[in-house]
Amino acid sequence: MFAVLSARRRALEVTRCSRLPLRPFSTTPRWRADPWPLPHTPQHLSNTQTPSDIPPPVPIPRPGESKETMRARLVYQSRKRGTLESDLLLSTFARDHLGSMNEIELKEYDKLLDEPDWDIYYWATESRTPPERWGKSPVLEKLKIHAKNEGKVVRKMPPL
Repeated sequence: MFAVLSARRRALEVTRCSRLPLRPFSTTPRWRADPWPLPHTPQHLSNTQTPSDIPPPVPIPRPGESKETMRARLVYQSRKRGTLESDLLLSTFARDHLGSMNEIELKEYDKLLDEPDWDIYYWATESRTPPERWGKSPVLEKLKIHAKNEGKVVRKMPPL
């Protein structure tokens, strides 16, 4: 009796399932494009392009700031950028190079940090050509060499 009932139930389920209309697995609309493209993809490069008609950022004046205070501030600003890629690149650069920079280079690096994160990142990785104001910058050249990582050093965030 039990076997007959279960066979009958299975038959009903099969016919009931075959009458259901086919519908997509998900009811949410499909995304046309990835909202978070990966760095170095053409879509990301075009989405993070800073318009050329925007004037360069004006640095905040800091009169009376000592060289050591400036160095400490630049270390912090290099670490807390907002994107992990820029944080890693700039914080390791600051750890390795800020101690040996003179005051002119520190001021130039301070101006560089006022630029948008993705611009600095793509200029350093040579995926974009920097604007004329950064074309011959010795600090940006040092950053490009650091970004190449020719020694294949495994980099991690330095402690604050």
